[in-house]
Amino acid sequence: MSFKIKIGAAAVDDIQKGIDWYNQQQNLLGRKFLAEVKAHIKLLKNNPYFQVRYDDVRCLPFKKFPFMIHYTVNENEKLVIVRAVFNTSRDPKLWQKRK
Repeated sequence: MSFKIKIGAAAVDDIQKGIDWYNQQQNLLGRKFLAEVKAHIKLLKNNPYFQVRYDDVRCLPFKKFPFMIHYTVNENEKLVIVRAVFNTSRDPKLWQKRK
């Protein structure tokens, strides 16, 4: 039972900012960050039932980077909506404003 993935505009922006920042730190590190994003999104397609953190928002932490995917699940439509790819070092109040 595979879920469809929809990545919101804010999450796309988060991903691009992460890629840009990591590329500034080390050549091609942004590519590794993007690979981590893709691997975690692929994981969500098959199993989106990770920990609920805020109301109905679930989070999936990365293993190699200090980020979490914030998402919701629409079980009726078999749809995962990625709302943010958020750096865990940032102030959580910034995420709260996005909900």
